[in-house]
Amino acid sequence: MPAEIIDGKAIAGRVRIGVARDVAAFGDEFDGARPGLATILVGDDPGSAVYVAGKQKACKEVGMQGFNFPLPVDAPRAEVVALIERLNIDPQVSGILLQLPVPEGLDGVELTGMIDPRKDVDGLTPISAGLLALGREGLRPCTPSGVMTLLDAAGAQLEGAEAVVIGRSNLFGKPMAQLLLGADATVTTCHSRTRDLAGVCRRADVLIAAVGRARMVKADWVKPGAIVIDVGMNRAEDGLCGDVDFDAVKEVAAAITPVPGGVGPMTIAFLLRNTLLAARIQRRAAS
Repeated sequence: MPAEIIDGKAIAGRVRIGVARDVAAFGDEFDGARPGLATILVGDDPGSAVYVAGKQKACKEVGMQGFNFPLPVDAPRAEVVALIERLNIDPQVSGILLQLPVPEGLDGVELTGMIDPRKDVDGLTPISAGLLALGREGLRPCTPSGVMTLLDAAGAQLEGAEAVVIGRSNLFGKPMAQLLLGADATVTTCHSRTRDLAGVCRRADVLIAAVGRARMVKADWVKPGAIVIDVGMNRAEDGLCGDVDFDAVKEVAAAITPVPGGVGPMTIAFLLRNTLLAARIQRRAAS
């Protein structure tokens, strides 16, 4: 029987409806105040500009304030740092997002690390990563958080399950593994030096691919009945595709995310949720 297709677009829509409801409740509780998201875009990369525009549009749709700060491609480090420092102390700004990658000559990791951890809606500062590793409250990276919701929607029983994450990036692979560990899964993180990658993947009850290699995961890599989450987004001759050979793997897996329409919509939905959570964290700290 072909796999259940996990509809990320529909699930993200439900998350966004919940965020809009909670933003309205936040305003009722705090005299009409609204959470605010500030996006910083350095340079003129068209793909990054589209992503930022989508995030700003999503803010408005759920009743949040959106603040966008475009900077020229040759903006000096001091200008970017000064902007981050100003946003860190701006009470209208609940969350700050520096769109990555930044132009050559700037260090995206360094600049992201300057964001106030209470406003780190991407969950990428060292403090946010440490809170995640320790299992303490904090802002979690958006895409891994969205994947956890997709797994829940697919009926994944993570306690005691064997989960395999292909990819060890700071942006996704490492926080994904931490969230799975927090749900009591047994986690293996794979990378370019992993021996017998296909064999490791075949053990997985939950297989998550995030390496940026088109259709790398084949049907014979997948345990029958596994849940497969495809985080990849690649441009192939026949259009967009993920890291998983979707047509072949859907005949083996119990459930699978499509590309596009799977993981992607969850990222913005959880960015909105994080912005609301950040606003509440800041209100608690100020009280």
